[in-house]
Amino acid sequence: MQPTYGNSKFLDGRVAFITGGLTGQGLAIAKLLAHHGANVVAGSYSRENLRSQDDASHYPSQSEIAEVKNSLSSFGTQVIASHLDVRDQVQIDQIVARVIKQFGKIDILVNAAGITVEQGVCGHSDELWEKVIDTNLTGSFKTIRACLPLMIANYWGRIINLGSTAASVGWAENPAYCASKAGLLGLTRCVALEGAPHNVSCVMISPTWVDTELMRQNISQIAEKDESGKGADVIKQEIMVNNPQGRIIQPNEVASLVVHLCRDESLGITGENIQVTGGALW
Repeated sequence: MQPTYGNSKFLDGRVAFITGGLTGQGLAIAKLLAHHGANVVAGSYSRENLRSQDDASHYPSQSEIAEVKNSLSSFGTQVIASHLDVRDQVQIDQIVARVIKQFGKIDILVNAAGITVEQGVCGHSDELWEKVIDTNLTGSFKTIRACLPLMIANYWGRIINLGSTAASVGWAENPAYCASKAGLLGLTRCVALEGAPHNVSCVMISPTWVDTELMRQNISQIAEKDESGKGADVIKQEIMVNNPQGRIIQPNEVASLVVHLCRDESLGITGENIQVTGGALW
């Protein structure tokens, strides 16, 4: 197999479906995949569809979705950008049907949609638990279930799940998030085995804190519960100082790893949990 590292458009003709692809890490991934030639399908929960505005900060508005579509289109590939609730199988099936009608296939699936909440087991409502699990874990299962048969039929596929160090390290105030990411790792390993005979790989990328709007929202939640009165800026600075590299991971670092995993040369990397941490345990 000849290396393709010198070809910046090595994904030309490929179709990439990125959930959570309109903000944060998902958007960075969508942009880099488009840069390398992939047609991009990006879906995120839109702000206008929220039942509550309490956690609206990292959700894109319809106008922002239109702006992202224009930005992605500037790479010269075809783009679909829309609202998507990964908890809803009907919405997933609709967007997949739209992709198949337009492109005829899905080559790459990146499950980047995710939420978190600061709430310990004591006092944790069923509604909040189900929202996190259904988004981070069950939502990924549903998109994989919709896309994996297409990849198997085409004998080529890359499935990349965005996990977290929370998959292997607990946090007293994040049981739902930690459980969802640990479950996602188990799902990743099973999908890797199912896809292995068919040229389909499945990998989980587990970053530590990544500099996104979701991180800023999470830090704000921590600050609200912090009895010492630390502000969000102080907490963010502590996170940076406590990282062995003295910094916060950037979305493009995760995106570059996703792109690497989409290369033909990376097929053998499957069933793995690849951490991007700067040496941090969490």
